[in-house]
Amino acid sequence: MAIPRRRGVVGHRGQFFEDEITTFNGLLITSRARTWLDCARKMDIDEITVVADHLLRIPRPDFEGRTAPYCTMDELEEMLDRHWGTTGIRKARLALEQACVGSDSAPETRLRLALKWAGLPTAEVNVRTELGPGVVRQPDLAYREQRVAVEYEGEGHSDPEQIVRDIAREEDYSRAGWILVRISKRHMSNDARSAVRKVRRTLEARGWV
Repeated sequence: MAIPRRRGVVGHRGQFFEDEITTFNGLLITSRARTWLDCARKMDIDEITVVADHLLRIPRPDFEGRTAPYCTMDELEEMLDRHWGTTGIRKARLALEQACVGSDSAPETRLRLALKWAGLPTAEVNVRTELGPGVVRQPDLAYREQRVAVEYEGEGHSDPEQIVRDIAREEDYSRAGWILVRISKRHMSNDARSAVRKVRRTLEARGWV
């Protein structure tokens, strides 16, 4: 088959297993797992990790209409084993080592990685946390020992109804003796340095050294 050559299209040749090709609206496309591996040719390790986290995350059935993740860790590992000599395979392996199940968005993954590279302790990711009788929250990142929760807040948190819910959430943490660290887009510039400082100071205030 000839490599396609037209404006806006860059053709490539590759070897594919049968289950690495699927269809979408009548078009032949690569599977999500294979596309993730191919992204390793151009993306850096943290960017590939963001994609892996997206594929591995547990969906919310009420909002997404599905119950299974796009890929499992075993499926991504098998993809690496199949194509052990391909370009970008080393970056993909390193990305999969730092990927995790639980991150709900790309900014959450980037925040988690920034805190990791800054030497902060490993946080639990989106784990249900009981703050009191009948009071359960699920922070983006939780440092249970220090009782510190970290939440990344996107643009949707400016909605008036969401503001009310956010205040109630912060009150729940406060009553339970937790500190909630709220991170926004402005904290994520310059390699998330502001976010790292904010979380570090809170952890240190809670006894982490």
